Amino acid sequence: MSAAGLLLVALVLAFAWSIGAHYTGACMGMPYGSGSIRLKTALGLMAVLALLGAAFASHGVETTVGLHIVDASRVTVPAAVPAALTVIVAAFLLTTVYTAAKVPTSTIQILVFCVVGMAIGAGIRIHWMTILQLAVVWVVAPPIALGLGYLFTHGIDRWVGFHPTMRPEASAGPPSAAAAVLHTLRTLLVAVGAAASFVMGANDVSNATGVLIMTHLFNLWTAGLVGGVGLLLGVLTWGRPLLRKVAFDIVHVDLSMASAAQLVQALVVVLAVAFGFFTSMNQALVGAMMGAGLARGSGSIEWKAVWNIVKGWVIAPVSGIVLTFLLAKLTGIWWTL
Repeated sequence: MSAAGLLLVALVLAFAWSIGAHYTGACMGMPYGSGSIRLKTALGLMAVLALLGAAFASHGVETTVGLHIVDASRVTVPAAVPAALTVIVAAFLLTTVYTAAKVPTSTIQILVFCVVGMAIGAGIRIHWMTILQLAVVWVVAPPIALGLGYLFTHGIDRWVGFHPTMRPEASAGPPSAAAAVLHTLRTLLVAVGAAASFVMGANDVSNATGVLIMTHLFNLWTAGLVGGVGLLLGVLTWGRPLLRKVAFDIVHVDLSMASAAQLVQALVVVLAVAFGFFTSMNQALVGAMMGAGLARGSGSIEWKAVWNIVKGWVIAPVSGIVLTFLLAKLTGIWWTL
């Protein structure tokens, strides 16, 4: 492997590390914030499951990112690696900046539009139908999550016999019906947080590893494993600051709402992954939490925080396409066709 190839692998690991940290709040913020799981346990569980999801369930999405966004079929590896480096540097930089600022943007949209910006700058044909299909998934996922969040909140309420007036302190002292309900909800919340962690690995690792497929440096299994290791390290080393951000700045949640929202998030994203697409974990969670909030009354939603998230969704793709286009022009990277 060339020096440029080794550098690309190192940057992929670094990007995956940043992604792992970025999505810690989206997967384990509510289980941890509700007191359902301890900090170290939450981070360890998420790290392992994200690695497993990346290694074993990410291949369809990796294929989409690596082979179906731009026409790289006639590009040689030496020519593709510099272009891939530009994409990964820009995506890693933007994701890290937004993570440091605690802005839960869509890493997926950053990556896709970094690839598009690179292709425009280098004169490479773009598979616009793939972009359109991804855009449709991105548009429909949040409202679907909203509707399911509303339905699942009411459904879980009826299933376990939960009422919003129940409080965690009710579980203290002698066993009671309220204590049993709250214990069930805490267990459910940890379980769906674990499921979301696995789905995150499958859904998001390709943001970092897609360029390894694009440049034909690794096969799907190896790329997924490499990216999974990066996710694991990101969760363990930089995950704590984001655990509370998404969970408590958007909706004031009770255990039933939190369980419903986390379950819907995992369900919506895993359905996209099953068809080889990927969608934003944050967008799915925000939609689900809004639906859960509406199930309790619109007054429980912090609309200012939601608007700030929406602005992040707009800023991320625009910044991705502009940055990589400029880098392609400034560095003179042109793919040899």
